Amino acid sequence: MSAKQSSPSASPAALANGSGAAALLAAGIGAFLLAVLAIAADQVASIKSLMVFYKPTGPLSGVTTSAMILWLVVWAILDARWKKKTVALGRISAAALILLLAALLLTFPPVADLF
Repeated sequence: MSAKQSSPSASPAALANGSGAAALLAAGIGAFLLAVLAIAADQVASIKSLMVFYKPTGPLSGVTTSAMILWLVVWAILDARWKKKTVALGRISAAALILLLAALLLTFPPVADLF
């Protein structure tokens, strides 16, 4: 007794991966922006005063809030552009990983103090 199964209309290779890739790359960009804003607020007095959104926490409140807003904006833009596309996920994953590692290095105090 054999049962014939119907195959789906689209193969897995043809499925769009743009939304996932947008989220992945936006996360890397957001982490990198957080590190850059933290260094800028630490080193430049005018940026430091600009980043004080809540006095008890100091510039950290503005740095994290600004980075979160920028991350969401980048994610929305990338998702809108890539939503129905199939993109090179390997290259995007590599770029996101490089940005994440750069962010990690930039938040390490001996490296951040070089700026």
